[in-house]
Formats: sequence, C-alpha cells, structure tokens
Amino acid sequence: MKQFDVPVIYRSPLISAIKKKRKQDDKMKKDFTPVLLDFGPLQFYLARHFGFCYGVENAIEIAFRTIEENPGKRIFLLSEMIHNPQVNEDLQQRGVQFLQDTYGKELISLDEITGDDIVLIPAFGTTLSMEEKLRAKGISVEKYNTTCPFVEKVWNRSEQIAQKGYSIVIHGKPKHEETRATFSHSSSNAPSVIVNDMAETIELGKYITGEKKANEFYTEFKGRYSNGFDITKDLQRFGVVNQTTQLASDTQAISDYLRQLMINYHQLNETNINERFADTRDTLCYATNDNQTAVSGLLETEADLAIVVGGYNSSNTTHLVELCEKVLPTYFINDEDKILSADEILHFDYYHKQELHSVNFLPKKEPVKILITSGASCPDALVEGVIRKVAGFYGVANKVDALVESIS
Repeated sequence: MKQFDVPVIYRSPLISAIKKKRKQDDKMKKDFTPVLLDFGPLQFYLARHFGFCYGVENAIEIAFRTIEENPGKRIFLLSEMIHNPQVNEDLQQRGVQFLQDTYGKELISLDEITGDDIVLIPAFGTTLSMEEKLRAKGISVEKYNTTCPFVEKVWNRSEQIAQKGYSIVIHGKPKHEETRATFSHSSSNAPSVIVNDMAETIELGKYITGEKKANEFYTEFKGRYSNGFDITKDLQRFGVVNQTTQLASDTQAISDYLRQLMINYHQLNETNINERFADTRDTLCYATNDNQTAVSGLLETEADLAIVVGGYNSSNTTHLVELCEKVLPTYFINDEDKILSADEILHFDYYHKQELHSVNFLPKKEPVKILITSGASCPDALVEGVIRKVAGFYGVANKVDALVESIS
C-alpha cells in the first residue's frame, strides 16, 4: 500500500515500531489479538489496528503539500479536513480557512472566493451542487480533492447499480458530511433514501410491504429522500450502501434485514433475489472493518477500563467507544491533557454531546490493565501521549523509551 508523507508531529516512535512489527509478523492481518505493553504495575493492551487510515493520510499529505507549494495564496477548506481537532487546528494555524462547519453552515461566504484561491475538498467528499458552485468560480475541484478513495468507491458502486435500475438506500448519519455527499451523488443517478439505524430501517420496511400508509413516508423521512421519490414504486428494486465510518456490523444487519424482507414479501429465493436486491457488500471500508474487528479482539482481554482516543465528532471513533462501553468502563478523550491526574479525567459523553468529569477512574490495584485504541483520524502521537501520561503516574515512564529501543 502507498506510503504517505505525513508531518512527523503526528507520528509516534513507539506506535510506529509496534505497528511495523505486527505487520511483519501478521502480513495477512489474520491475528486480531492486542499488543501487551507490560510496564509492571501498569499494563496497556493496544488494539491490532487503530489510528490513521489510508484516506486520512492521503488527505493530510495533499493538504500540507498544497500549503507548502502555494505560499502567499489564500487556501480554504470546505469544512473540517478530518474529524480531528489537532489536525484541523494545525491547518488553521498555517493559514487555511474553513468555508463551512461540520453541518454545512456557511462560515465564509462563497461570494468572497475567486478563481485565484485554492479550495480543498475534505476527505468526506462534497455534494455535486457544491462542486458546480466552485467550478463556476474558476476553482479547480479535481486538483485539490482529498476525498477518500473508499468513499468514492461507494459512489461508484451506487452508480453501477443505479444503471441496472436499482434505487439506493444509504445507511448513514443524515447530517454527516460524508452521508450528505454520498446522497448527492447517488440521488443524481437513482431514487435514494437515508436510514440512520435499524429502527428507521424497520419503519422503512413497513412502507415497502404496505403496512404503513405511503403518504406518511414523506413526513417520517422528510429531508432524507431524493426529489421525486415515490415510495410506492422506488423501493421495488434497491441496494444498500453506507457511510464508510458506520459500524460495519450495523450496515450488514440493515442490509440482511432488508434482503430478507424482500425475499419474504416478493416470495423470492437465493437464486432470484438479485431481481429485487443488489449485492453491495464490497462497499464496506477496510479500515473501518479492521479497526472495529480489532476492538472486538481487544475486548476478549480481561481489563479494568478502556481509553478511546479521537475527535469528539468523529463517527468511526464513537463507534469504537460504543463497542467498548458495552463491556467495561470506557473513557473517550481527544488528547492526553484530558487526563488531569491519576484520579481525575475529562471524557466525552457522545450521547448527550458533553464532556464529563470523573474521579477515581484508575482503580487502586496493581497491575492496572487498560485497553487502548483510537479512531481513523487520530494521530498516533496522541496515543503515545496518553500512554506516557498514565505511565508517569506509576513511575514507569522511562520504560516507554526502553520499549521503543527494544522493538525498533
């Protein structure tokens, strides 16, 4: 796989050494057991896969190279490059300005943009209408496009099945940048509708079978369907694609549910299901899959707590938190500074979108066993920072350096 030129400030000697060794020992990525960092009174278990994915490293490389190659030029980002506060802040400190917030609210008017400016498309991609607006101003959309290749894969698959007469059901968070972009692309080729979760999927299924009145669909799914969408006709044949950072198991469950519903309702079997339901399993993102599977392997280890590091508005990171907190106390933080002391921690409650203050989060026992992972947009340097911070509470910070030397 391609190697990217990512700023050294995001790299970690410790994590890089660990990942390099795991890759050498497990070239086929079949082993999802965690890595044990045994510091005596403190033990960390690192997930097999975590941190920057291909799409994130690609976006960061393009963004920083663009800044370096265009001194004196105004450079804008449509919205956050990725959902990581440190990376976005670094870009802003280098003069990059955001045109929109995460939800598409305008921060800087497009009227201020000229053909002499540079506008970076973030890793999530953007809508076709936004691309048209930028082109009309003389902006080269393709030259500075950091859209993740795996997001584009979803768009391409949507177009392929649309050409065969299928409509599109998108599993995603309706307000998320990637889902908005995917909806824009899919709805340009076929009738499309967004479902947020299984509960909404079940309700959508009731419109397919006629259990619910058709006219109620347009209220219940307001803002989630394409122009001219006809609930009585447009879900006779369809396929399911996803926002790539969703829980892969959730997308698969939604797809399986709708597939079985179509089999039952239209009295189909395994040989003719493709008449009504398109196979789109190949759109699941490898990194999302690997990170989530690695957390499942991580959770097989007995531990006292889990720490998940990443941006608070990062969808893929919150899903890792969701998996961990089903099993043991889990603390979602965006950097080491949230760990105030051996007793206190600030951590994010993503359900209520607020930071919480907890005490006595580290148990009074030895060894303390901590599971640790991070989101696909989280620099490895932040994970190492967390490890070093906690190691300092136990007087074993020097062992971190010794470990780097022993495995490098």
